[in-house]
Amino acid sequence: MPRFAPHPERRVAVVTGASSGIGAATAKSLAAAGHPVVLGARRTERLDDLAAEITDAGGEAAAVALDLTDDASIEAFAKEALAAFGPIDVVVSNAGDVYPASALGIDPDDFVRAVQINLTGAHRLINRLGRPMVEAGHGDLVFVTSDVVVRQRTHMAGYVAAKSGLEGLARAMQMELEGTGVRATMVRPGPSSTEQGTTWSEDTVNEVMPHWSAWGHLRHAGALRPQEIADVITYVVAVPKGTHLTLVEIQPEAPVSENRSYK
Repeated sequence: MPRFAPHPERRVAVVTGASSGIGAATAKSLAAAGHPVVLGARRTERLDDLAAEITDAGGEAAAVALDLTDDASIEAFAKEALAAFGPIDVVVSNAGDVYPASALGIDPDDFVRAVQINLTGAHRLINRLGRPMVEAGHGDLVFVTSDVVVRQRTHMAGYVAAKSGLEGLARAMQMELEGTGVRATMVRPGPSSTEQGTTWSEDTVNEVMPHWSAWGHLRHAGALRPQEIADVITYVVAVPKGTHLTLVEIQPEAPVSENRSYK
């Protein structure tokens, strides 16, 4: 009798926040690795384009609308995701959004929305999709968090609180899922070049950056590209049974300086 339950050959994957950035890159990487992928996001026109791109490249993809602030949308997405290609064996919880506001400056409704997008909506979907994985005895849940959990930043209060909660949820699930065959992994990216924050006004950026610099968050100009993070996520779910990567932290490498020394 095998020590570890094998993964099914056809591992269907769900990726949230798949309309751009890390989510889109992850969906393409998983599809290239042979996973049928279900794409979830609010911007359905982008999902349709991505699904067509994956299909044209020989992969399998289905685009399904998903709004993590809407319980009905989450429930409908879960049903359509399960119906698209059959049982799901990989869930990449990646969707997120950042409101540029301090803890006292943010509108409480926006704070709640930030928590819904980054934490409670993610939990509602994982709760729905994770149970069949436990019943099957195999699967991977990947939570894309952020280094703001350990290096908090000003003017991101809702995001910091929600991502911190997401890591707490993932750590609790790691203990609860032990022995079920379902692995829960946190992938914690550092500063990244994605669409998050690109909607901030120039005035907002100019206001926030001195605060981040004062707290030592702008050490160098390096930034992770979405594909680099996607490659790590694809590797995480490909690790053979018997190994559980619990936390993978990714930081951008600093540009090589002309003035360098080993002393």
